[in-house]
Amino acid sequence: MSLKDVAARSGVSFQTASKVLNGRSGVVSPSTRERILRAAAELGYVPNAMARGLVRQASVTVGVLADDFSDLAVSQFVLAAQRAAASRGHGALISSVHADVDAELAVRKLLEYRVDGILVAAPSLEDDPRLGDALRGPLPVVSINRIHGGGVPTIGSDHAVTGALAAEHLLGLGHRRIGTVTGPRRRQVTQRRMRGFREALRAAGRPLPERRVVEADWTYDGGWAATHQLLDADPTVTAVFVHNDVMAMGALKALHERGLRLPADCSVVGCDDLSFTGYLVPPLTTVRIPFQETGERAATLLLDRIAGQDIPARDLLPVELVVRESTTSPKDGEE
Repeated sequence: MSLKDVAARSGVSFQTASKVLNGRSGVVSPSTRERILRAAAELGYVPNAMARGLVRQASVTVGVLADDFSDLAVSQFVLAAQRAAASRGHGALISSVHADVDAELAVRKLLEYRVDGILVAAPSLEDDPRLGDALRGPLPVVSINRIHGGGVPTIGSDHAVTGALAAEHLLGLGHRRIGTVTGPRRRQVTQRRMRGFREALRAAGRPLPERRVVEADWTYDGGWAATHQLLDADPTVTAVFVHNDVMAMGALKALHERGLRLPADCSVVGCDDLSFTGYLVPPLTTVRIPFQETGERAATLLLDRIAGQDIPARDLLPVELVVRESTTSPKDGEE
């Protein structure tokens, strides 16, 4: 049913029906307004949000360019951003993109739908020059990950602090033979976490040998395999910092398979504080990354930028250590 049908049913002009259904107040008497709303309900009329936005010259849709939603971190960012946009009366058009998709084409598709701005949550494409080129234009853009070539405001967390918190916690418990299972080394988040982790160890007089660093791929299987590789290289390790909670699940399984008691024989610190971490055996000590707050903040900044306001080029939200039962002092004390 169209707006013209509503106008005909209620006995008013198209323009009058349009004003009432678009929320304009004071244009008709209360009884006429009620008649128009009743006609719309009876006909099952649904307003065209895009057309209404054009009439009002107001932003109604933001585009979200996101990695694979099987990544729990990305999905939390996106859902929080969508809810924040909705709370301000805006819709979100979400497009999934990954390494096998032409990022420039994905951006163009969002532009074809006349989005008013784009929120990027695609960390796997942080080194893609095509994506960077496509995003540096007149349309407002905010990203939760680095964009190749810069020029796009970013929001996230200080991951050097993330690594430092993990190292300082384990050092404070008395661990000295500490290893780490990292994400892919090419990724900015991995590099920053390693920088903070190494610097904290170095400051304590415990430089990190390469045999205690194993790269993985953010997955459960990757964390499991990398932990076995780490212990093969150095079976004396008494604590492991794993760069995300999903890999930490794999690490817990690998340690169990090797007959190690947790945390008496080996402590584990994860990163993210995903919802399941408190239910693992043992419950996982981890560094909390504020995924939802970051998504909400990113959406707010994007909408502010759409409205013509200045926003910071970089905005970092705090991280925090959440101590649970997967960490304790080493049984043999300090070296």
